[in-house]
Amino acid sequence: MLPKGESRMNTTIYASTSGEGPDVLLLHGLFGQGSNLRGIARALEAQFRVHCLDLPDHGRSLWLDEASLAHYARAIVLWMSESGIASAHVVGHSLGGKVAMQLALSHGSLVNRLVVADIAPAAYAGQHSEVFDALLQVVEAGCQSRQAADEVLASLIEDPGVRGYLLMGLERRAGAYDWRFNVKGLLRGYAQLCAAPAFEHVFTGQTLFLRGADSNYVRAEHESTMTKWFSASRLVSLTGAGHWLHTDQPTAFCDQVMRHFTA
Repeated sequence: MLPKGESRMNTTIYASTSGEGPDVLLLHGLFGQGSNLRGIARALEAQFRVHCLDLPDHGRSLWLDEASLAHYARAIVLWMSESGIASAHVVGHSLGGKVAMQLALSHGSLVNRLVVADIAPAAYAGQHSEVFDALLQVVEAGCQSRQAADEVLASLIEDPGVRGYLLMGLERRAGAYDWRFNVKGLLRGYAQLCAAPAFEHVFTGQTLFLRGADSNYVRAEHESTMTKWFSASRLVSLTGAGHWLHTDQPTAFCDQVMRHFTA
């Protein structure tokens, strides 16, 4: 079993663990890392043993030959087996929500209760072309400071919040700054990551879909698929929240998650 407070990487996955109690896995979004969800971990760790995972191709986890929802879900299955975790509650945001859904649909016995944050079991049109261009330009520029990297990003990404999120994945390597995440691998596999999860088996566990009321990621046309493949699901909208609902409304978000896991 993974001890309290330990950070470790098994075959593929790096995780940071805190708290004691039933296991909860937190899965971050595209270009992120497990530490992005530490606020959720702090809210849960008094009652749960919380694992902030770096998805494959992100953070300190290993880079895969192929990026896809299925490959990422299999990596988590292996990590759970190596960590002695028979089953867990799972929270996933954005890409992490898609991976969480794939895990539940493919390996339902491993997932107790599920929270999917502002993403639907659907295919999405790609919308990160400028982000990928900006990320690659940072590498090509050989930036010597975070400020220089931010200036390169700003040429294509106006939103300082998005740039700040990306810059959390920047590290100094071989004399210049580079990304912790696998930019080229994610770009190659981007279509697979945008695809709908593979609908293998209906997940019958209690599922909470949380959407930001100001976000358009989860729409009315998605609801029939949600209820078909997640048969014990409900949808809750958080007022005053966009796609980053766990940072826009952290208290409301964590309250919903806690109630879902303890009801």
